[in-house]
Amino acid sequence: MKRIHRLLLIAVLAGSQAVAGSVRADSVRLVFAGDVMLADGPGQLIAAGGDPLAPFAPVLADADYRIANLECAVSAGGAALPNKRYTFRADPRVTGILKGRFDALGVANNHSGDFGKDAFLDTLAHLDRAGLGHFGGGRNLAEAHAPLWIERKGLRIAVLGYNEFKPRSFEAGPAHPGIAWSEDAQVIADIRAARRAGADIVIPFMHWGWEYDEAPSLRQRELAHRMIEAGADVVVGGHPHVVQDAELYRGRLIVYSLGNFVFDGFEAPEARQGWLLRLDLDKHGLASWDTRLAQLDAGGTPSPVPGALTPCGRRGQARIGECLNR
Repeated sequence: MKRIHRLLLIAVLAGSQAVAGSVRADSVRLVFAGDVMLADGPGQLIAAGGDPLAPFAPVLADADYRIANLECAVSAGGAALPNKRYTFRADPRVTGILKGRFDALGVANNHSGDFGKDAFLDTLAHLDRAGLGHFGGGRNLAEAHAPLWIERKGLRIAVLGYNEFKPRSFEAGPAHPGIAWSEDAQVIADIRAARRAGADIVIPFMHWGWEYDEAPSLRQRELAHRMIEAGADVVVGGHPHVVQDAELYRGRLIVYSLGNFVFDGFEAPEARQGWLLRLDLDKHGLASWDTRLAQLDAGGTPSPVPGALTPCGRRGQARIGECLNR
């Protein structure tokens, strides 16, 4: 895909496909999806009995833990914020679609607070009732910055979530709800705190960058590098509505933007494609990884694209390659 800088094409595709095949017994497969917005077109599909996540069900099922960015409030209440061009609120019944497809949702983004604090608290409560984890936001500042802890096969994985796209007015405070804002010093402190708390793997999930920019900004690159230097094993991002670069820094993976995963209302072809990121983790860190191309239809439903080449790699590989999606 043109938005990726010149990736090394692995010579033997058969070998490439093995980079992230079935889950190994001694590794944990963690999946990240980009923006999931369940109002508007996707919400109408769900209300009519459909499931926008169904085309990816087999891929999602082949994982130990699955995470996405929830790009909307989930509530029947609240009022749309004034002077905000786009606001998204999904019916609480959408948690029935999310449950079983994902295990946790990031809420550190610029749409979680679209319908005010009460609707945001409703969102957290609906996720809790559905048994879905959440991170990157909370009832106060401490909750918003607390890691999502994943414990599988002897591994302790800490996932942190941050937003740096306005409005900042919905940032959590010491005694009021909201999202975790991306202040460099706080992000670095949280990564180090997760390490001290016993995390084997630390992954920040960022909501950053400029919309529709196919290359990460200098700001994104500098902060991603600082996070790796502070102890992050992988950095994953989203928000621009298009996929961006993937790179290795000090041997550690950065995927700057996964793009959209479930989202309608986009005419540009590049905004109708996203990546599903699969990470295979073990006690030594990131063993292998790949991305699966998602093609969104006009209603915002993603489908896998067999035969597409997308970025992938394995531990010890000096450069990022491409794998053939199956």
